[in-house]
Amino acid sequence: MRPMMNLRRGVGVLAAFVTLAGALPVYAQTQGMERRDDRRDERAGGRAAKQACKAGDEKSRAECRKMKHDVKHGKAAPAAPAAAPAPAAKPAQ
Repeated sequence: MRPMMNLRRGVGVLAAFVTLAGALPVYAQTQGMERRDDRRDERAGGRAAKQACKAGDEKSRAECRKMKHDVKHGKAAPAAPAAAPAPAAKPAQ
């Protein structure tokens, strides 16, 4: 009889723990996901800058690498993708 009560008590404590653990908000995964998204955005910006540089043909390969590095490390603005149309200028009134 005694081991059966210990088992029930253990299951009850475990159930209470799982219930309470599930009710608490968890932020660590969300912050990690934000950092991962930031890194992906930085890589995409660097790729776009390098592609735009290579398409221009006026810079050397080393200069394009330097531009990509600067974009990834926040020292330069990322280049706009070549497929994106430029916004039209509004006429003066």
